[in-house]
Amino acid sequence: MGRKVLVLGEARDGGLRNVSFEAISAASTVADGGEIVAALVGKDVKALSEELIAYGANKVVVTEHEDLAAYTSDGYAQALLAIIESEQPEAIVFGHTALGKDLAPKLAARLDKGLISDVTDVEVGGDQVVFTRPIYSGKAFEKKIMTDAFTFVTIRPNNISPLAKDEGRTGDVEDLNVEIKNLRTVVKEVVRKATQGVDLSEAKVVIAGGRGVKSTEGFGPLKELADVLNGAVGASRGACDADYCDYSLQIGQTGKVVTPDLYIACGISGAIQHLAGMSNSKIIVAINKDPEANIFKVADYGIVGDLFEVVPLLTEEFKKLKVQSA
Repeated sequence: MGRKVLVLGEARDGGLRNVSFEAISAASTVADGGEIVAALVGKDVKALSEELIAYGANKVVVTEHEDLAAYTSDGYAQALLAIIESEQPEAIVFGHTALGKDLAPKLAARLDKGLISDVTDVEVGGDQVVFTRPIYSGKAFEKKIMTDAFTFVTIRPNNISPLAKDEGRTGDVEDLNVEIKNLRTVVKEVVRKATQGVDLSEAKVVIAGGRGVKSTEGFGPLKELADVLNGAVGASRGACDADYCDYSLQIGQTGKVVTPDLYIACGISGAIQHLAGMSNSKIIVAINKDPEANIFKVADYGIVGDLFEVVPLLTEEFKKLKVQSA
């Protein structure tokens, strides 16, 4: 029957986050042959339009403003409300990121519409769109059906594959001028505590350390392995509480939820709060000196040994494999 679906293209540091393309893929299922409109909000973001079209958007609506250079919920809300009013979509898809988790509920409440959050799968059955989302810290899954003519959806990164990129696709790019006013929040400076490199929430490979790393310096071998695999470094709450690393790296129920293709847990015991943040990873490798550690119950592969011996060996082997495949 076809629906018009709006997708937020999430820009960061002059590029688009991968979850933007995954959101387009989810939107294509929801649209069921209808139109996919991507929204670009920020400052100097129009150049990113072509990439959104290449990944499946039929049209891009661009709203640029000096006051949208840094994300604020009230500024972005004003821009998105104007785009929604202009386009009249039947569904809106965000990434389940810090931005999406903040903005989607705000807009849904403002417009008195439904919200289905943290979606990991989208299916169409007849006239119904069925969304799957984890509950009880990932121990179970529930299915939600879109019944309202207008619904907000946030999708968990790394769960819905993007459509194939087609550089030859064409689409319309439209500017929509919006007056941004009465901002209650002004961002003066953004200080990044996280290490530069691959975004933890979108990384295909995550190397995570727990209390077993013993110190800040103990994360050194993990960072080296992550660099070789083009991955990101994460941590358990125990490692963060011990001040071995910044809380921006925390994975778990009170931290980030990650679903990489490969998750290597180093010196992590496997507390239930940590498992809630990584148990849906596609392949889990656990390295721990304690053969009875809880992490081995969810691991696909387990290595009983000292991480300071095992991790450097893995790093050297992966280096050799990369040289052989080059």
